[in-house]
Order: sequence, then structure tokens, then C-alpha cells
Amino acid sequence: MSLHFSAFMRERIASTQYVLGAGVVAGLVAMCAPLTALASEPLPGASVESLLDLARRINPEYAAMRHEADAADERILPAGALPDPKLRIELQDLTRMGEQNPTLSPSEVGSTRYTFMQDLPWFGKRALKHDIAVQEAEGAKGRALTTWSALSARIKSGYAQFYYLSQSERLTKGILDLMVRLEKIAQVRYAGGLAVQQDVIRAQVEQTDLENELIALDNERRQTQARLNALVARPPNAPLAEPERLRPIPSPVKLDYAALEDRVRARNPELFTDDARLKAAEKSRELTYRNRYPDFTVGVAPTQYGNAVKEWMLMVEVNIPLQQSSRRSQERESDAMLAAARDRKEATTNQVLSELSENVSGLDAARRTELAIAGSLLPQAEITFNAALASYQNGKVDFATLLDSQRQIRQAKQNRIKVQAEEQVRLADIERLLGEDL
Repeated sequence: MSLHFSAFMRERIASTQYVLGAGVVAGLVAMCAPLTALASEPLPGASVESLLDLARRINPEYAAMRHEADAADERILPAGALPDPKLRIELQDLTRMGEQNPTLSPSEVGSTRYTFMQDLPWFGKRALKHDIAVQEAEGAKGRALTTWSALSARIKSGYAQFYYLSQSERLTKGILDLMVRLEKIAQVRYAGGLAVQQDVIRAQVEQTDLENELIALDNERRQTQARLNALVARPPNAPLAEPERLRPIPSPVKLDYAALEDRVRARNPELFTDDARLKAAEKSRELTYRNRYPDFTVGVAPTQYGNAVKEWMLMVEVNIPLQQSSRRSQERESDAMLAAARDRKEATTNQVLSELSENVSGLDAARRTELAIAGSLLPQAEITFNAALASYQNGKVDFATLLDSQRQIRQAKQNRIKVQAEEQVRLADIERLLGEDL
């Protein structure tokens, strides 16, 4: 049996000199304090939760998405606000009909007009722009949630592989110790003329194969460790604690497909994002059709003569929506974008529900397989090996039979570890689709 993780699990799953004065000593103490605290912290990796907590705090990809969501939140208020008012100052008759040299003093020119203007969108446009910004902010939050769901699933799957490799290495070392003992038994029997030398050679060849497998496991373990460190923004060769346990698999009641489907429809981050895009497209379409109506500019203009204001003017400016062909094209664009948003949400829904069904079925199959291995296959393999060992010592079976029974028990244990890891990968994918832990 190959000790490498299955292809499925791979898919799911980077000269100054010092004058020692009192101030320098204090500075060195302050610099060393964080390093001491860091050194006292336990290494991550003993549990998947330790890696998830670390990634939530320092993963740069997730941090970037959170910052983008914060930026989108800050766009809501400006989107619905009035544009800044404008002030226009007009100096008229700078020379007073040629009676004086040109001047820019408001009290010395012929007249000075101060025009204060405010643009006013058509009724409802500001509210629609505000609503669009709200939905875009919701979409940014959904993208951040999607990023975290995908990142946490990769960490969970990577940790499952890390655990699988650790347990496989431990199992292989145990089998290697067993083969050393079997070699000694074969040597004793050979020395007593009860066995052939080939038995000893077979035991030695088996040990060599196990040592090569340990080399391969160590290599794959280091690669997995580098991938996990990259996911939690640590140096590739940073040490990780020995994985101690896997997360418990939820009960079958919690894995009922109908209940999970309702939760996915309500909480899946991708569906949440697509729903926000759909609502934003609906509001954008409504705003586009509202552009058939004109916007206004109102203003007031006091006019100064000398040192006194003697005239007041009011103004209303209206843009005339004459470019109807251009507006109809924009309206058709908004209709198409709305249809695209609806279709995109439907496609995402179909894909998400398909993945949910696949992973629920896969998790159920993996769990039943583990129960069969633990409850039937493994005990039978252990009984067979113990019987073969006793029979070999009594000369009733040959060494090949003993090796075959040893391989059976080894394969059963490896299959159990592999199935446990696959359960974790399936569970991670289900939680990715849910957007939360089960």
C-alpha cells in the first residue's frame, strides 16, 4: 500500500558598536521581552484549532480581505451624501469703465457677485446610491468570509494530512521494531536448524523497505509542514508541534443532508456574496431608470457694490436628459447585469449543493469504512498475526505466511488512519460550504 496521501486529499488540501549605558540596557531589555514571550508560547500544530487561531490573527490574505471589507463600509456614507456645494466669485468691471487701473479688490471693482450653488439629484437617487453601497459592502464581507472559509478548509485538510503522516511514521517505526524482533526469532530458529537462512534475509529486506518508507514519509511530512506554515504566515521551516488529535466527527443527525442544505442556502459565504451582488444589481438598475429624470442645481448669488451688498439673485439649473439613445443603452446594460447576477447566483447554488451532497456521502462512506476496519478487519488481522507468529515459532507455518499476516495488520492500521484523515477532509469541505464549524 502506498504511504502517500491520496490524490483526492492532495487536491484539498513559504557593525554596530554599543555603548552600554543605562538607556541602552533598558532598550535591550524591552527588545528581548517580546522574544522571550514568543519563546515561551507553545508551538502551534498540536491541534488544528491552534493553527486556525494563528491564521485568523496573522494570515495576510485574510487580513487584506478584512481591510477591503472595512474600506467598503466606509463608502456607504459618502455614497448617499450630497455633493459638496460650490462657490463662484465673479469680479465685474475691474477698471470701472476705464476710470482706474485694474484691481482685484471686491470693494473697488464695479461689482462682485458671490454665487453659492448646491447640486441636488432627482428624488430617490441618493437613497439608491446608498443602498448600492450597502450591498457592495455586504459583498465585500461575503468575500472576506469566503476567503476565511477556503483558508480554514485548507488548514484543516493540511492538518489531516500532517496527522496522517505522523501516525503513519509512528506505525512504520513500530512495524520496523517488530521486524527486528522477527529477525531475531528467525536467526534463533535458523541457528537451531529449524528454519532456512532465507527467513533471516527476508526479515532484513523487509526492514530495508520500511526504512526507505520512513525516508519518504519524512520528506512528505516536511513538505506538508511547509504548506501549513505558509497558510499561517510562518517561515517554511518553522517547527510545528506533533499533531495530537483529530477533531471529533459530528453525529449522523448533524450531517443530515436536508438540514445541511437549509444551512448552506442561508449561510454559505459564496451565496451570501452573490445575493449581495444581485441586490446591488437590482438597485443599480433602478438607479439607471431613475436617470431619465433631471438633476438640479440651486444657488443664491448676492452682488456687492462698493462695500455693500445691494442685489440678491436666486438660480435653478436643470440638466436636460436629451441623450435618450445613450440612456436606453445604459438601461439595457443594467438589465443584462441583473440577469447575469441572477444566473451567477443560481450557478453557485447548484455547484455548492452538488459539493455538499458529494462530501456528505463521502463522509458517511468513510465513517462506515472506519467502523468496519476498527470493528472487524483490524481485530481479525491481529488474531491472524498472533496465530501465525505462534505457529511459526512452533514450526507449523513458514516465514512467508508470517510476513503476509504482518502486512495485513499493517495495511489495516494504515487504512484506518487514511480513512480518519479522509473524514477530516470531507468535514472540512462541508464546513467550508456552511461557512461555519459543525
